[in-house]
Amino acid sequence: MELTNQIIDIILNLDIYLGYLINLFGPLTYLILFSVVFCETGIILISFLPGDSLIFIVGALSAGGELNLILSIIILSIAAILGDTVNYHIGKYIGPKIFNKESSRLFNKKHLIEAHDFYEKYGGKTIILARFIPIIRAFAPFVAGIGLMPYKKFLSYNVIGGITWVLIFTLIGYFFGNLPIVKDNFSFLVIAIVVISGLPILLQLIMKRKKKIDNKS
Repeated sequence: MELTNQIIDIILNLDIYLGYLINLFGPLTYLILFSVVFCETGIILISFLPGDSLIFIVGALSAGGELNLILSIIILSIAAILGDTVNYHIGKYIGPKIFNKESSRLFNKKHLIEAHDFYEKYGGKTIILARFIPIIRAFAPFVAGIGLMPYKKFLSYNVIGGITWVLIFTLIGYFFGNLPIVKDNFSFLVIAIVVISGLPILLQLIMKRKKKIDNKS
């Protein structure tokens, strides 16, 4: 429970913690940022890491001169693309075994099934669309690997999705992150980002439930 509270505290106060890391590690902060985004997209077991809000804060700190905007975009884009690439290959080679695995404390099979359904519905576009949906974005390349999507096709969607995701959240943070109303209500903004990002999943669950009710009646 204490670890969970610490993680929540870090997520809600990312601006403070990231600013502290910049002062402590200087240029090495870019390596830390790379690692977080890479792990969030490349390793399913830690897909809870705060990708969207972290990239937003990177943009805001870049506007204040604490980070370099162009360098941040390049590093985070590479991290996102490489993370999905690793995830794809994990899915390709060991995915079928995991697909038959039951849920555990570290692995929620429901998220994998949701990503699979998403992939079945949207095909290759899933790799782009899933970038903007927490949790699902970590499972989407994994499912693409299981489905044996041709790597060249996957790579094109991966590059477009990774760069677009990083650009949008970084630039939003860059242009709006330092507004007084945003800085004074950052915790609420992070919660809003998480909620808005999760809306597609919520809407999909509502539609599934409605469909089941309609079928029963």
